[in-house]
Amino acid sequence: MVLISLGVAMVHAGDATKAFGWDPPKVAKSVFTHDLGMLDSEREEYATNLAGLAVNQIVAAKATPASMMDARRMIALALHLSPRNKRALVANFQLSKGVLPEVSETDYSPQVFARLLLARGQLLEKQGGDENRSLARMFVQLAAGMDPKNEDAIYVCEVQRLDHGDIDWSVITDGPAKKP
Repeated sequence: MVLISLGVAMVHAGDATKAFGWDPPKVAKSVFTHDLGMLDSEREEYATNLAGLAVNQIVAAKATPASMMDARRMIALALHLSPRNKRALVANFQLSKGVLPEVSETDYSPQVFARLLLARGQLLEKQGGDENRSLARMFVQLAAGMDPKNEDAIYVCEVQRLDHGDIDWSVITDGPAKKP
């Protein structure tokens, strides 16, 4: 009877991990070079907060598919900004193992961080260059998603979408496209 109980418990534990559905981002090398208009310390700070807010979003939403998709983008972006960022690496590892990370303390609420992302995105856009423009669009889209009441972020995000189309997040989440 004990063996049967343990077997049933193991099957249910395996189902919970499968239901979790984390597809770790594939980050072999950062898409951003030193040409990006951010200091290393700034990249590290943004990466830490992106990863922390991603984890908190997953926990708050009880790991819904939508929260997992958003978090995957945020953690991938964090790893591209700072490939050795502790919070991003730990969160990615735990989620890969089917472990729901603990809520993490972040420097900013999602609403405040959304405003920071919007402002930094607009500054990157003004700095020019392909990397800056690409990151600017990602920051603005994340800002609009983090705070759907932030009309400025939503407006800028929608104008960018109308002018340039949807962002191809697979560039940072799935690694470079394989050549046939």
